[in-house]
Amino acid sequence: METLGSVILIAGAFFLAAIPFGLVLGRLLKGIDLRQYGSGATGTTNSLRLLGWRIAVAVLLLDFGKGVIPVVIGRIADLPNWAIAASAVAATAGHCWSPYIRMKGGKGMATGGGASVAMFPWLLFFGLWVVFVVWRTRYVSLASILTAILGPLVVVVLALFGVVSGWWAAGVVGIGLIIIFQHRSNIDRLLKGTERKFGVKESPGGPPADAGTSVSS
Repeated sequence: METLGSVILIAGAFFLAAIPFGLVLGRLLKGIDLRQYGSGATGTTNSLRLLGWRIAVAVLLLDFGKGVIPVVIGRIADLPNWAIAASAVAATAGHCWSPYIRMKGGKGMATGGGASVAMFPWLLFFGLWVVFVVWRTRYVSLASILTAILGPLVVVVLALFGVVSGWWAAGVVGIGLIIIFQHRSNIDRLLKGTERKFGVKESPGGPPADAGTSVSS
C-alpha cells in the first residue's frame, strides 16, 4: 500500500501542477493567451507583464500551492521521504511541461519554491533574497537562477552533515536543475545584456514570444 500511495502521490503531483493557471486566468479574465506573447511562459512573470499585478499575484499563489499540496499530503500520509521528494520534482516538472498544453508551461520557480518550502519551511527566507536581487538588479530571471543555485547548495551541505533528509535534499536539487534549465534562454540574454528588466510591461498586441530576443521569463 505504501508503494501504491507513493505512485499515486507522484502522479497526482504532476497532473495537478500541470494545470496552467496563468493561461486559464489570462483567457477567462483578459482573453489573452500567455503563450503568444512575452516569453510564452504561463507563470507569474509573464502574467505580470501581460495581465497586471492582481492576476499575477493570483497566479503566483496558485502555482505556489501546486508545489505545496503534494508534499503536505505526503507528509500527512507518512509516505517515504523518497516519494515526497519525487512528488516535489514531479510537481515542478508538471508545471513546466504540462500535457494539457502540449508540454509547454512556466519556468518552475513558484511551484518548485512551494514544494521546497513545504519540505524545508525555512527556505521561505530565500524569498527575501529574491526581493533583494530584483530590487538591486531589476532582473527577475537572475534572482530565480541564483536562488535555484544557492537554495540547493545550502540544503545539500545540511544533508551531508545529517541535519536534513538526503532524499529531500535531492528533491530540492532536482527542482533547482529544472528551474535553471527552464531559464537557459534568460541566461543567454543576461550574458548578452539583452534581458528585459522588471517593471517593463508587454503589450498583448506586441510580437509573439519567438519573434525577438529581448523577452524575459
